[in-house]
Amino acid sequence: MGKLAYISLFVAALSVLLGERFINLRKRCLATREIVPKHLPNCVALKNLDYGSEDITILENGLALISTGLKFPGLPSSDVPGKIFLLDLQDSQMKPVELRMPRNFDLDSFNPHGISVYIDPSDSTVYLFVVNHPQQKSQVELFKFVEEDRALEHLKTIKHELLYSVNDIVAVGVDSFYATNDHYFNQEILKVFVEPLLPLTWANVVYYSTEEVKVVSEGYFFANGINMSPDKRYIYVVEFFDQKVHVLERKEDNSLANVKSVAVGTLCDNVEVDPENGDLWLGCHPNAWKALMFDPKDPPGSEIIRIQNVHSDQPVVTQVYADNGHVIMGSSVAASYGGKLLIGSVFHKALCCDLQ
Repeated sequence: MGKLAYISLFVAALSVLLGERFINLRKRCLATREIVPKHLPNCVALKNLDYGSEDITILENGLALISTGLKFPGLPSSDVPGKIFLLDLQDSQMKPVELRMPRNFDLDSFNPHGISVYIDPSDSTVYLFVVNHPQQKSQVELFKFVEEDRALEHLKTIKHELLYSVNDIVAVGVDSFYATNDHYFNQEILKVFVEPLLPLTWANVVYYSTEEVKVVSEGYFFANGINMSPDKRYIYVVEFFDQKVHVLERKEDNSLANVKSVAVGTLCDNVEVDPENGDLWLGCHPNAWKALMFDPKDPPGSEIIRIQNVHSDQPVVTQVYADNGHVIMGSSVAASYGGKLLIGSVFHKALCCDLQ
């Protein structure tokens, strides 16, 4: 057999392999799924949040912190720098206010992703951890939230070789946290094309503190949102492409042990935890292919999932909200407070709805 024949066979085999991988990726993205709208009463779009509201966390007093302006590879975005907004859910006006940032902080390159809050039990100081991607790199910004001034005081920037593709974060101390790396590679072409197509389950969870930094859980196909149970015993990790939420137990050395996983039947992004009953709230992408192949005439939809009794033998997974993209595109987070539900998105708007 001649050299040309071998080359032809190789090209044919490679084409078949890539075709199979492409079809498999479309299936994982639920590319053929059409969402049936399921709306909540009295949903209103929040003002000032026109460039995404990728992550939201709510304090016990009803103050919601919202990250906006994310530029994520492969998804629509704006040229507006990222910002952090504050929304008082006990104020009937429901108007988000931009938090003032320190002058010595680089606002032009601020690209906020996942956020988390830690409240120091000794003095009630509120610390805000923000995943930041300046120039598409990964680092964590630590701020002190000054409520009376509606401002953030920048304390430090955290960088580490194990924090190379950080998506989300959950703070467990004044300077300690767990974080998800959603990809293994840093190069954009490898992250966007190679990892999803192969597919590579090389994403992980990292524990960071000033004393040690280590990988504590791995083997994920795009590790996404992360959060913690109200009793601080368990960590929840969202695996995007496998459509699961993993329950992991915290150990004394801060390592994590797998307990179980819960199938959600959709591609979920961030996870928030109700501090009163432990319910999990997830912002999800019912057809992630539409988000990747963005077409404003056929927009990506949104879906909000609630998991009750997650530690029981039979967790209850419920679709609470669904939209075909004509109200809100690409939902990424949902957080509840006082009978209200906040719904955020990667690059679109944010909603506040009444829970039935």
